[in-house]
Amino acid sequence: MDDKNIAEGLAQEIMLEEGFFLLRFRNEQEEKQLGTRPIGENYIQFHFCVKGAAGLVFNQGNYKMPLKEESACLLYNPDKELPLNLELQPHSWVVTLFISIRKFHALFSEEAEYIRFLSIENRDKKYYKNSSISPTLTIVLNQILNYSIASSIKPLYYRAKAYELLSLYFNDAVESETERCPFLSDEENVLRIRRAKDLVIRNFVEPPTLQELSSEVGLSLKKLKEGFKKVYGDSVYSFLFDYKMEYARRLLDSGEYNVNEVGLKVGYSTSSHFIAAFKKKYGTTPKKYLMALAAG
Repeated sequence: MDDKNIAEGLAQEIMLEEGFFLLRFRNEQEEKQLGTRPIGENYIQFHFCVKGAAGLVFNQGNYKMPLKEESACLLYNPDKELPLNLELQPHSWVVTLFISIRKFHALFSEEAEYIRFLSIENRDKKYYKNSSISPTLTIVLNQILNYSIASSIKPLYYRAKAYELLSLYFNDAVESETERCPFLSDEENVLRIRRAKDLVIRNFVEPPTLQELSSEVGLSLKKLKEGFKKVYGDSVYSFLFDYKMEYARRLLDSGEYNVNEVGLKVGYSTSSHFIAAFKKKYGTTPKKYLMALAAG
């Protein structure tokens, strides 16, 4: 499990189990970079663009599938090898999972009827799906990319996070099927909900009230609450809480701020309130979290 240069880009390839591995791509350069790797046709590919933008290049460069920030792509073609040719734009982060079809179906056999990709009619067909990354997925992806972990437990940690990523991905897919959620079939409403999410993030230190938010995006309070829950899998303020705690964790990771400063930056006027919130989210205090980072 070590860093390796994959073509021009720096990536880390992590073998999780036989037939199951993970790649972490971080392009911190000012130029786009290309990550390549041969992949057999018996593998399912999951690509998550956490930051920036990327593109999956196929057919000797004749076709490129864009991968935007906060979007995911599932690919599978049992009749053709799909080698990895990942074009990363400057300052972009991507997490990719590869899992063999045999191992994958063994994981979900009892839930096959609930997941469209696993239905009998699709098992031997090529399959492609593009989707947005939910806040819960974002947290796990950032933990995979940024979390400092002792080398002795890295294999266990990344294996657990990879399985968590798969379970959350398919849980989101099941819950957000448009035929089970008529709200999501209305593209205009979805755009309003996404605007509400952007407003909450932009003003996360002093967020608007739900009434102010509903007026700003042009949705009734009821539709805002229901729509936000259906699109992002959580209430507005639960989403905001998760976002603030993840932002706080990143600030702590940077080593540039103390606990009090981080609390103020994410909107807590007293350190005790911030410490209580952080512990609620991560099960440990900010101070102990910093000590664990230093020890790792």
